[in-house]
Amino acid sequence: MHRFIHFVFRGLLYWVCFLGVNHGALASEGFELPLDTQAVDREDPNYLTSYAPILKPAKEAVVAVHSASILRYIRQRGMDPRIEMLRRYYGLPTPDREEPEEIERRINEGVGSGVVIAADGYILTNNHVITARDGEPADEILVELNDGRELTAQLVGRDPRSDLAVLKVEADHLPYLPVADSDQLEVGDVVFAIGNPMGVGLTITQGIVSATKRGNLSILGELGYESFIQTDAPINPGNSGGALVDAYGRLVGINTAILSRSGGSIGLGFAIPSTFARSIALALVRDGEVRRGILGIQLKDVNAEYAEAFKVPEGTGVLVESVVEGLPAAVAGLVAGDVIVGINDGAVEDIKDLRIQVAASPPGASVRVQFRRAGVLKELDVVLGDPNDPYGTGTLRATLLEGVSFTRMDAAQRQKYGLSDEIQGLVVDEVAEDSPYVDSLAPGLVFVEINGVVPESIEHGRTLLESRRVSRVYVYYRGHVTYLAIRP
Repeated sequence: MHRFIHFVFRGLLYWVCFLGVNHGALASEGFELPLDTQAVDREDPNYLTSYAPILKPAKEAVVAVHSASILRYIRQRGMDPRIEMLRRYYGLPTPDREEPEEIERRINEGVGSGVVIAADGYILTNNHVITARDGEPADEILVELNDGRELTAQLVGRDPRSDLAVLKVEADHLPYLPVADSDQLEVGDVVFAIGNPMGVGLTITQGIVSATKRGNLSILGELGYESFIQTDAPINPGNSGGALVDAYGRLVGINTAILSRSGGSIGLGFAIPSTFARSIALALVRDGEVRRGILGIQLKDVNAEYAEAFKVPEGTGVLVESVVEGLPAAVAGLVAGDVIVGINDGAVEDIKDLRIQVAASPPGASVRVQFRRAGVLKELDVVLGDPNDPYGTGTLRATLLEGVSFTRMDAAQRQKYGLSDEIQGLVVDEVAEDSPYVDSLAPGLVFVEINGVVPESIEHGRTLLESRRVSRVYVYYRGHVTYLAIRP
């Protein structure tokens, strides 16, 4: 009985499979899979099918930037061992030693990107792209254009606090990117990152604006000016200095950094806004440096409680905790308890905003400050001071020795030259090429003591140096200390 049931079951299974195969064969007859051969109309205004027409001119203006340093050292040539043996054992005369040989070694610092911003060869990039490991500019900068040309670039100027630099190549009629007003960007706007990631060649990635005015990330250090555009357009090593462009192919940012545990892109990319970068580029081309004005006030961000206490309907702003007598804010009439809500009609939401807006104007420029005093909206014009000479007395930075400029020790100098809080004294900030001290002094060297006394100010240091014909100076430089005899 069991065998009979098993036989019947196998027979039914066979017929089911047979019918299924026949059914599939019948279904395949007349089956078609059409191929749509219509070409994509990339100019069709009704459908956004490609960004190629927009990005084609934009990518032509993005370049690769290669930097290198030249390490020079002296090699003392010794005597040939065979000659030395003959001299020692057979009495041959000692030959003249050969002159020391200067050796040069080329060190590749890295590769990044840059953006052509003018047809006559001005290129905007990140400062860290063209900076050597010792913090100084690279000795050689090579720019590779999108058309394959390789040109030597000269450094026009750099600004470590904003991580921007301007290069110049000798070329004309270069394709360049128009600069858009990045202040008009909104979260959700489509953007593209263009650069040379990992040295593989020109690459374009797409994303959106994830956030604006992103700061307090410590990417540029304590004294850096951070107000980044955040984007999820993939940015990787080598993209630094490249372009962040909008859907019209205009420059809206300079790709600068990523936050990532792995070192690769995870959608947290940051770009310097184009409006801010433009102001830095103009200053570097015009003056070779960025000069920033100061107000001379101590500040605190306004939160909801402070807004209510100080009658600030805007809900944001910066509370003036104190003003420094004799500096611009105090001279103009600002007092402790005022809440700054705007600079030159631009809203100020926090200290970061205020720093960036004030720093956009050079010393001597007048800025209009909007503030609330006891809830009443007021305005004042403030003439910005010079951080190198805040009181106009020339006592913060001065030339104490011929061709050598010194500055007092402050947070900016400590960060610039990597000096710890324990190091005190006067810092060498610049040594002219024709200075008689060019071979013995260098930027970053600290006069810790002069004739056994710690100089407390520029004028004090001048007095100490002039007190003797030859001064005994105890100096610190890159982790080493020694004495120098200085004749003013």
